[in-house]
Amino acid sequence: MSCILIAEDETRIAAFIEKGLRKNGYETAIANNGEDTLELLANEQFELLVLDIQLPIKDGCKIVSDLRAQQQFIPIIIITACCDAPKRINELPQQNLDYLIKPFRFLDLLTLIRNKLELHDNN
Repeated sequence: MSCILIAEDETRIAAFIEKGLRKNGYETAIANNGEDTLELLANEQFELLVLDIQLPIKDGCKIVSDLRAQQQFIPIIIITACCDAPKRINELPQQNLDYLIKPFRFLDLLTLIRNKLELHDNN
């Protein structure tokens, strides 16, 4: 069973994602700021990261940059309400990175997650 880290500071959105993922057989953990996200990634094993860009303490773009600098290539799906998200995301190291703009349909997120995990398992 795949374990997915949800890095989202909006409680309702994090709960919505977690409920849907658990209903589809995934284990989950939630971090509500950038510091906690990096700490969980350093101390636990996750197959995928669902990452909000606008996290407190350390934003999602900085988290991606830090992970790539540490040679950690966990698959990442960014979810964001930022209107300049495509520009900001295109400036990031692109290994294993996709994004959805809020509001999004859960089915779209689930499809991305399944595709990412299948791709990751085949490598």
